[in-house]
Amino acid sequence: MNAIASASSAAATLSAIAHSQAFEEQQQYLTFMLSGETYAISILRIKEIIQYGQLTEVPRMPSFIRGVINLRGAVVPVIDLSARFGKPPTEVGRRNCIIIIEVAIEEETHSVGVMVDAVNAVLEISDSDIEPAPTFGTHIHAEFIAGMGKINGKFVIILNIQQVLSMEDMAALAAVGTASAADVTQVSSHKTALCGSA
Repeated sequence: MNAIASASSAAATLSAIAHSQAFEEQQQYLTFMLSGETYAISILRIKEIIQYGQLTEVPRMPSFIRGVINLRGAVVPVIDLSARFGKPPTEVGRRNCIIIIEVAIEEETHSVGVMVDAVNAVLEISDSDIEPAPTFGTHIHAEFIAGMGKINGKFVIILNIQQVLSMEDMAALAAVGTASAADVTQVSSHKTALCGSA
């Protein structure tokens, strides 16, 4: 009886470990729409999601930098992902959102806004459902892609947001971030994953 109890206890322990490992392999990603395609970013990079608001334009910036916003006293540059990928600039509509993410710029962490067409949902994708970035067949550079995640039988592009910006671009963004917040219109923050949903 003791042997049976011991075996049962060991089985339960192994089951718990297996469950824990399976859980650790699940990562959460925010999916969003851009030019009719679905993309995803790891939620570990995301600080919040806000509705698209008034941006202040900054002269002599790369064409994909839409402008800056004043988010609770902090100047946050906003990039247009569509323009960054070499596509036409994103058209402003009622579902547009700005995803506030954290990127490393010169060994410091800075907030950058990413303008997208609409936010979909936060989904879990297991490591086993993520394929390596393809070397061809996508509409964006391979170095921008962290992997291809399979969701309901379809693939979504998981972005390597750190690679989306080159070192020169990051230096420009860092310079923008040091601007005076008083010169930038304050925008309201709506921290919700439903921003841009139908």
